[in-house]
Order: sequence, then C-alpha cells, then structure tokens
Amino acid sequence: MSTDSSRAKAEPRSTGTIEQPEPTTPSILALAGGVGGAKLAHGLAMSLPAGALSVVVNTGDDFKLWGLHISPDIDTVMYTLAGLANRAQGWGLEGDTTKGMEMLARYGVDQWFLLGDMDVSTHLLRTYLLNQGRTLTEITAQMSTSLGIRSAILPMCNEPVETFVQTAEGPLDFQTYFVAHRHADSVSGVVLKGIEEAQPTPEVLAAIRNAQAIVLCPSNPFVSIGPVLKVPGLRDALAASSAPKVAVSPIVGGAALKGPAAAMLASMGYEVSPVGVAGIYQGVIDGMIIDRRDEHDAPRIEALGIAVEIADTIMRSDDDRRALGEVALHFCEQLAGNQRPPGREN
Repeated sequence: MSTDSSRAKAEPRSTGTIEQPEPTTPSILALAGGVGGAKLAHGLAMSLPAGALSVVVNTGDDFKLWGLHISPDIDTVMYTLAGLANRAQGWGLEGDTTKGMEMLARYGVDQWFLLGDMDVSTHLLRTYLLNQGRTLTEITAQMSTSLGIRSAILPMCNEPVETFVQTAEGPLDFQTYFVAHRHADSVSGVVLKGIEEAQPTPEVLAAIRNAQAIVLCPSNPFVSIGPVLKVPGLRDALAASSAPKVAVSPIVGGAALKGPAAAMLASMGYEVSPVGVAGIYQGVIDGMIIDRRDEHDAPRIEALGIAVEIADTIMRSDDDRRALGEVALHFCEQLAGNQRPPGREN
C-alpha cells in the first residue's frame, strides 16, 4: 500500500531554469514544426557541440483531447532529438503500443486521433504540471532534460494559440483538418486564435539575441513556421538580429515530402515551388537551400534578394540529416562573411 510520503516522492520535480550555452559555445537557432523540421533539427544537433542548438517550436497545433494537453510539434521534435521517435511514421514513439486506445474503442470512443500508451504519459505529465501553474517552457525543459536532450527546445510562446484553416465548409481547427480529414480540404486562409495575446518568451528572445546563425527548417510555411513568425514581436526580433538567416525549402520537385504544404501553397495562390516559399519568407531570410532537382529555380529566388545554396535536401537517414545540417551551417558562415556560396557562378 502506498503512503502519502511515497506518493509525494513520485511527484514530478522542477529542474529549474533552462541551461544556456557557454559564451564560447556557438549558438545556433532553428525554427521548426512537424516531421521535416524535427529531422533537420536533429541534423543540426548532430553537427554541433552539445548545448549549442536552440529550437523554437510551433505550438499553434496544440490542443486538448480527453482533458490532456497535447503539443504535437513539441513532442515530435523532443522525441526525435532524444532518438525515440518512430522512424516509420516520423511522429510518436518507437515501439509504443495502443492498448489504451483499444480499451477506449470498447467504450465506443471515436478513434480519430491515435495516442500511444507511452505517448500518453507525456501528455499526462504536461497536463499535470500545467495545472500546477508551470509554464509550457518550463515543462518542456524538464521533459527534455529527463530524456537526455542537450539542445534547448523552446515553445514559441506560453500562451495558448489555436490554428484554424479556412475551407469552403467554414473554419476547421487544425487537428480536425489535418488528422480527421487527412488534410483533404482546400484551404483559403489560416487564422491563429489567441495570437494577439501571445508573447515571445524571455528564453526565445535570448536565443534570438545570442544566435550566430538562424535556420528555418523545412516545415510548412503556413501552419508550422507561420505561427512562430506571427507571435507579436518575434519577427521583429529576428529582423533585428545580425545573424544570417537561412531557410530550407519544404518543396522538392513541385511536391511536399510530407503533409499539405504543396496543396496549401496552390490553394492560397502561391507557386508550388521553392520560389513560392521564398516569397513568403522574403524580408526574413538571407538565403535559401533548395534541392538539386530545383536548381532551375535559383535565379528567380536570387532575384528576390535571397542567396541560394543547392544541396540534397531529402533526409532518409541520420547521415542525410547531419549532411544537410552541415550544409545549412556552412551556408550561414558564408553569408556571414559575405562570400559567394560554392558551386554558383559569379
């Protein structure tokens, strides 16, 4: 039988403040959301000293299910950096089971959103700590430390922000659109409920201020990177940074490798190419990395005042992730030194 004292010992304990890199350690900032963003964040982490990377993560697709606070993008980045992600699907935990979902099905509960048994533990702890008054930033730091992650995973804000997409049938919350409807609806716009009240956290502002390079990962520009850039004051803070800012195109050969980015570009009036993505990020980034099969788009991107680097951007393995991370870091170094990227004619 458990005693009160044993229960008290089992309660989660705060780990304190987020550790910041030492002054001599290079400080690199990534903006990420979704599977593609998590993969490149992993590649950057493998290419850098421990503690050198900070990742600002989209929280616009956070939602509540059965009373649990679920942060899909944070968890995808966290599981990936911890080496625990399900490699086949890109999200969730490797080796997880679904006995809990099977029991819910016996109760007649709709199975539209799948949660693994181990994954539920993450949501239970997060919800418990939020109810104790902890911030999402503090909770994410505690969880990341517990999983042995040496990079700082930073929610874009602590305030709740909800992403809705505009469709012909009316607005849909993001998870209904993305999961229940399998992102089949044509999207004409994106609305971020609560974004006006959101604020960049001190940790995010410090990461921007200290960054020697900033990388926008190959994530959906509307629903993954877009919410991060729309947190009031965050885009201005990025613009004020003297660090080189590089984006990796999520569009390769006219298609998105995963998710609805290509369909959203088309339905919202943008060209489905790295050029379309570059137009969205114009004024934020100094350079863009595009895949070799899109090399023909380089002159039009450069005409927007954005330098171009050409590389293999599809990340099928850890070696691919590391290689692309190193390309991004090298490109940033060149832009910082006002050098012409290799392989491009003067």
